[in-house]
Amino acid sequence: MTNPLYDTLFGRHAGSGAPFLYPEGGAPISYAAFLAMAARMSNAISALGLAPGDRVAAQIDKSPEALALYAACVQGGFVFLPLNTAYTPAELGYFLTDSDAKLVVASDASEARVAPLVAGTRAVLKTLNADGSGSLAALAAQQPSAAPVAERGPGDLAALLYTSGTTGRSKGAMLSQNNLLSNALTLAKAWRFTDEDVLLHALPIFHTHGLFVATNVILATGGAMIFFGKFDVEGLIREMPRATALMGVPTFYTRLLDHPAFARDLTKGMRLFVSGSAPLLAETHIRFEERTGHRILERYGMTETNMNTSNPYEGERRAGTVGRPLPGVELKITEPATGATLPQGEVGVIEVRGANVFQGYWQMPEKTREELREDGFFITGDLARMDADGYVTIIGRGKDLIISGGFNVYPKEVETLLDEQPGVLESAVIGVPHPDLGEVAVGILVRQKGQEPDLDQIAAAMGQALARFKQPRKLIVVDELPRNTMGKVQKNVLREIYGGLFSG
Repeated sequence: MTNPLYDTLFGRHAGSGAPFLYPEGGAPISYAAFLAMAARMSNAISALGLAPGDRVAAQIDKSPEALALYAACVQGGFVFLPLNTAYTPAELGYFLTDSDAKLVVASDASEARVAPLVAGTRAVLKTLNADGSGSLAALAAQQPSAAPVAERGPGDLAALLYTSGTTGRSKGAMLSQNNLLSNALTLAKAWRFTDEDVLLHALPIFHTHGLFVATNVILATGGAMIFFGKFDVEGLIREMPRATALMGVPTFYTRLLDHPAFARDLTKGMRLFVSGSAPLLAETHIRFEERTGHRILERYGMTETNMNTSNPYEGERRAGTVGRPLPGVELKITEPATGATLPQGEVGVIEVRGANVFQGYWQMPEKTREELREDGFFITGDLARMDADGYVTIIGRGKDLIISGGFNVYPKEVETLLDEQPGVLESAVIGVPHPDLGEVAVGILVRQKGQEPDLDQIAAAMGQALARFKQPRKLIVVDELPRNTMGKVQKNVLREIYGGLFSG
């Protein structure tokens, strides 16, 4: 195979008139039409002077054309770098410079703010909008509808996804062709997907869940997707009778349960509901089964590894757990300080090894060595225990990671900005439970002596510097932070004090 990822996920559908996408408010798009769209885009990227291995950064709204850009990168051998549309210019500038992207794709609406960031780089800036227009689309329209498939091997990079660090710079996780392909094939088999499936796709495609789990599984099996531009509970309710599966974050399920039309009759044609990217409350799991008769299948993964575990398709789906390791994935619970494997039932750090595990961090060899062992095990930093049946329960997240609405929030990044604000001596950012988003960030600020922080001004500053999902939902001013005898801030104490802010 000249290009395993393209040949297996895309090329196998050449000439197929079967439906692939049902866009909101648009006509169905067949596999053949989608592949022609992707080929024209791949030719356009090549016409801009890019070669296989060059990075293509995209901060664009979800659309069939945006998905075709991903396919175009796979076909042309370009490394796809999807970026959250909520990232601010300050955040975006780092990603573009660090990745040395050769092409940056933005929307017409954001072109003016992105252009100065691109000016100091070797990249070309083009636009692509949610309605399919833009300068890249115009260039693609002039290209042939067939394109060469770049020669790529299983170990060649297919994607670069940035994941925030707790100290200092964000890290670019390097994902190879085999990382993505092996996981897609494993999940398709584990979750029993076929060409008869119709997936409700309401996830973003700048994230592993929506792009490399949902989309790749459908491509691997020849099914179709009802393609929403963004999460829309009314749309899910409307389209569910003609679908068979839904992949979502816990917020999807809490909002569906809040909708009066969501009932057993509506879900009778569905065979699978998958939840991930954030912890699903056991209460939500139970309520969902009571309302619909379906048990949500919860799984566990991360940017660096794609999916690691899953509750079984056939068998007991245990509320509060993320199931067992997937076929081909080795998982162990280790003692954080020594790396020694712990007995069943004890809490430690999850380490995983398999074809799904990434190649390392972009231009960060030292960080790669810290987290990716020589024997191939990746130290996830997530705390968990495994029971006698092999089910994994996530206990907490090392490094105080917060997952809000399925997106990672690293407290250190937010604390650094808070500490710079007038009147703030120091800060601590914690995650607290939220009924809709799973968790949200809360900022605890210590006032400087004789000063009172202006919370409105600080909130405005956060809005300028951070994506919305990272911004603290509440700021609280205190005289001091609780510390242990070694002087370390006791965030567990803060979570106990403020954990009920959004309950009731």
